Amino acid sequence: MTRPMMYQRANEDFEAYLLDARERLDTPSRNVAYTSTDGVFRAFRARLEIQQALDFANVLPAVLRAIFVQDWVPTPPQPWGGRKDWTREAKLLRQHHNLSPDTVVADVAWALRRHVDEATFEAVLARLPQEARAFWGTDPDSRT
Repeated sequence: MTRPMMYQRANEDFEAYLLDARERLDTPSRNVAYTSTDGVFRAFRARLEIQQALDFANVLPAVLRAIFVQDWVPTPPQPWGGRKDWTREAKLLRQHHNLSPDTVVADVAWALRRHVDEATFEAVLARLPQEARAFWGTDPDSRT
């Protein structure tokens, strides 16, 4: 049996994602794109039950899925809060090296949506709390 295409193309798909994220974040650095993505993922998963987080991870491309679950120590879900809370938390990751803009959550959402199957992504979000759809909205001015 051949390897699934998602694993054969994992690196190329991740590089394409980083290019989109880098552009949307308005940074010349792939490192900023990576840290921004990692921070946003951590802020999101902190609000999910374990099964919800795994369901979400399963719709991500292979490398992004790995980033979503890396260093994860499941804890009881935090309150959802709003975009300001999510942004603050995303920017706390590697805070002395984190150059994420205040639009980081919407920027990562925009880039991520370009690299997932939209119907599958929306189906998973529909099974999560309503705030999850707001989290992955691409309007940086939206508030919850």
